Amino acid sequence: MKNYTIVLLYFLYFPLVQAQILFEEKAVELGINITGNFSAQLGGVSFYDYDNDGWDDITFASKGDFPVRFFKNNAGTFVEEAFNMTVTGHSKQVLWVDYDNDGDNDLFVAREDAANKLYNNDGNFNFTDVSTIAGIPDTVLITFGASFGDYDNDGDLDLFLSNKDDAKIIPNKLYRNNGDGTFTDVSLTAGISNVGHLSFCSSFFDYNNDGHLDIYISNDRFLNTNILYKNNGDGTFTDVSLSSGAGVAANAMSTTIDDYNYDGYLDIYVTNTVEGNHLLKNNGDGTFTDIATSSGTIFNSIGWGANFFDADNDTDMDLYVCSMVNNTASGLLTSGFYECDTGFNYTVPTTAGFTNDTYTSFSNAIGDINNDGYQDFVVVNQAPENHTLWRNTGGSNNWLKVKLEGTVSNRNGIGSWIAVTINGQTMYRYTLCGEAFLGQNSATEIFGVGTETNIDDLTIFWPSGLVDNISNVTANQVMNVVEGSTLSINEENADTFSVYPNPASDYMMIATTISEPYTISIFDSLGREVFVQKEQNKLARMDVSSLASGLFFVEIRTETTKTVQKVVIQ
Repeated sequence: MKNYTIVLLYFLYFPLVQAQILFEEKAVELGINITGNFSAQLGGVSFYDYDNDGWDDITFASKGDFPVRFFKNNAGTFVEEAFNMTVTGHSKQVLWVDYDNDGDNDLFVAREDAANKLYNNDGNFNFTDVSTIAGIPDTVLITFGASFGDYDNDGDLDLFLSNKDDAKIIPNKLYRNNGDGTFTDVSLTAGISNVGHLSFCSSFFDYNNDGHLDIYISNDRFLNTNILYKNNGDGTFTDVSLSSGAGVAANAMSTTIDDYNYDGYLDIYVTNTVEGNHLLKNNGDGTFTDIATSSGTIFNSIGWGANFFDADNDTDMDLYVCSMVNNTASGLLTSGFYECDTGFNYTVPTTAGFTNDTYTSFSNAIGDINNDGYQDFVVVNQAPENHTLWRNTGGSNNWLKVKLEGTVSNRNGIGSWIAVTINGQTMYRYTLCGEAFLGQNSATEIFGVGTETNIDDLTIFWPSGLVDNISNVTANQVMNVVEGSTLSINEENADTFSVYPNPASDYMMIATTISEPYTISIFDSLGREVFVQKEQNKLARMDVSSLASGLFFVEIRTETTKTVQKVVIQ
């Protein structure tokens, strides 16, 4: 389907719901009062429910001898708390991640002037420094960004470190999670560059929908172009920065990943200095086109953190961009809040509450302060200014919140697509761990659904290949979806069917031991049925030569059972 058709259908099915957007700065009122010199310049922030109580907490990086600071969300207000660890040093990215799949959130801290740290949570918030045991180097790597993703699809989260060595000697690092609490440096064998690139941060994401997580890296200075590593599916990566068009030259800061236009392909927003930001629209054919100017999101200030989110729950994705500029007389934007309008174009409203947003700002992260279903966000400002907490005053539009728990996939469900369908049109979210500029967003994804009170379908496409689907979902609730929870008792049992070859190209075979008739359906990575064939033979051949390359799901259904298997077509 062409993009212009998607836009037309979007506004046919999702008529614009006019809603006033208004944010209010509430940091001190809600318990975030940390003015002083502790704040890390270019520091990161996590807006993540670290204790799994259903309320998004906030964790700040710090500088020098000041510790990482933890603020527990106490039903809408925040109280600082300390654990049995003190993480000092110039910390950059702070990430809560269940790296050992035991159901609790562990903590990874990237540090610029000291070794990186991994703390294991025993389930009762007693933390143990397991960095050395886990294989995290005890040397200084000058790390800014960290991100986690399951690049080898083995069910646990691997680690990528973005190292910013001005001498360009220390390279970025990829660590494979061995599944036993340890990591192995596989950078060299995986094809990661062995020289430095002045990298700020990275994100794992599947840019070509082939079921394998790729890596995008933002690099400082125009000589160090951004890098897109394509996952080859065999444990190695190929640098496709140039051929894809994603290797922009910029003073690049953020790796903001989202499907802003709901076409089923992940786009990239990269912040920059006054030359302008980049919105890299994914063309769906392995290439990107920079549409920052035509979309109205070019910014032309000194941008750092950025996040897409639906501010007014009217179904489209708005955008907030941090700015280092704090002087309105400069003529440059001191922040940028962009509202999405018809045709996925963006404008800056003057009544959204950001008139006095004149802080020297770097990282930001999104969450829901008071569980009202409206997206709020926190911004890290340069000391001695307090950080800012922008509370969304909300409105009358409806919403759905979705949180994932993997079983076959990694426990956090990182690398999953979430699809919400209303009136035949679908909105998408994609789950990451480590995103934007040194940020971590809430584990709960919010979908604005406008005036709709019922969602036709909620579908989760897990990294494992399993697909969960729930129909007729009532709006204004939180859906906690456990991987495989919507499958029937026989749905995961593939013993009676064999699908080969995998990967396939022109044809695919189905072999079975049963005698009853069955139906073969093939769905693409976004759940669209692209092939169907009825069979009763124990050996069936399917012509798949007309299907595009990518990840697909083969569903084999009898009267009593259903089997779903993940396949790749090359």
